[in-house]
Amino acid sequence: MAKKGQKFNSYSEEVKAEVLKKYLEEYIPSSRLEEEYGIPQKTIRNWAGKLKQGKDVLVDHRQFSSGRPPKDEDKIDYKERYEILKKYQVFLKAQREKK
Repeated sequence: MAKKGQKFNSYSEEVKAEVLKKYLEEYIPSSRLEEEYGIPQKTIRNWAGKLKQGKDVLVDHRQFSSGRPPKDEDKIDYKERYEILKKYQVFLKAQREKK
């Protein structure tokens, strides 16, 4: 599980393809590839496992949809929202008085 503030490495398609070729076709151990490329053995084995399952490991499929929205989307016109709420309160008060 990821820890708060943890940084994740991303590797280019070329590097992934090269490492997987050496690991799967040339039978170079993951420990030696880790020393050569600086990629953890577990990551190399995960890529190989996913590749064997038929998944495309060369492309990064992560989605960044959770969490706080970017600042540009977070802009809110509070004055406009306040005016809308005031009108809605007047509407609700009128509805209560009709009953």
